[in-house]
Amino acid sequence: MMTNAVELREQCAQKLLDAAGQPDGHTAFVGLDGFVDEIVHVVDQRENAETFQRILSIAKFAERIAAAAGKSTNIELVNQRTKLGGNGPILANALARFGIRVTYLGALGYPALHPVFQELASQADVHSIAEACHTDALEFDDGKLLFGKSSPLNQVTWANIQARFGRDRFAGHFGAADLVGFVNWTMVPYMSDLWEALQRELCPPLTGRRRWMFFDLADPAKRSAGDLRRALDLISGFQKYFEVILGLNEREALAIGEALGVAAPTSSADGLASLARGIHGRLAISTVVIHPVACALACTCGTVSVVDGPFCPRPLISTGAGDHFNAGFCLGKLLGFDNPLSLLTGVTTSGFYVRTAHSPSVADLAAMLRNWPAR
Repeated sequence: MMTNAVELREQCAQKLLDAAGQPDGHTAFVGLDGFVDEIVHVVDQRENAETFQRILSIAKFAERIAAAAGKSTNIELVNQRTKLGGNGPILANALARFGIRVTYLGALGYPALHPVFQELASQADVHSIAEACHTDALEFDDGKLLFGKSSPLNQVTWANIQARFGRDRFAGHFGAADLVGFVNWTMVPYMSDLWEALQRELCPPLTGRRRWMFFDLADPAKRSAGDLRRALDLISGFQKYFEVILGLNEREALAIGEALGVAAPTSSADGLASLARGIHGRLAISTVVIHPVACALACTCGTVSVVDGPFCPRPLISTGAGDHFNAGFCLGKLLGFDNPLSLLTGVTTSGFYVRTAHSPSVADLAAMLRNWPAR
């Protein structure tokens, strides 16, 4: 059953305000990608040098491309903004905006940091071991297409981390952070090798309280079924040492379900809830989270919570919306929230971001919860 009553939003807002000073007592260690994102619109008809009509849907864009088969065509892209990108930097930036003390390690420019990451470096402890990648993010009203140039991620290896960041420094953050986050497995070719090394070398000595570990695979369509199953086995292996959260959008959840032999009976919230239970049961981790466009759900111990989101039909920006949801959900967990409140914190974070193109503060979240957007 989907929930998002006024009472739940008020409870969440009050808990966030009560905990307003707490995030800076929490730490996060996040990695390992890094992209310079150009958010672009695709021109449909140009009226003059300054004015054009954009292609509004992916289907219309597909028609334009299909019509060029055997003929060729020219497609004009207009840059709307250039920003820091990659699942990791966006997640880290959003967590830091909440006041969490973030250490970020990834591909942000090497040997010098790319200027687009200077804002992140001003509010987090940032380290780079490789050149930054680049993405053209084509945004439409019904979704986005990400065209990435990601070869620098070939340098993100355990050997390079030890050589350019330091084994002891990595082990210190890995062994102490309240939240450890590894994201964009799909585009980091040696991520699974890194996880295997961590489970072999750094996990066995871990003692003390169990901390949170968050994973976002990103769209795994280009990776083989064998690669994906290996990654999922390794994610499950971390549950021995951490409380593991796997975050998925709808497309990713369907792909993971297929790899595990779990089908979603329908694309409804009930169907995705069934899928979440199946994935959770196969992986035996703490929590599986699925965040389609209009709602979000989480499964822990076989119980699924579903929260309606503040759907925005014409977002100012959509690239990074999922990463902001993940940041909000992780904030909830760090503050001790249950799944419904953590989900609500997640959808509010994402909802604020797509409407403003800015990461919210804790106060921004509370204000939005108390002034919930009309459909």
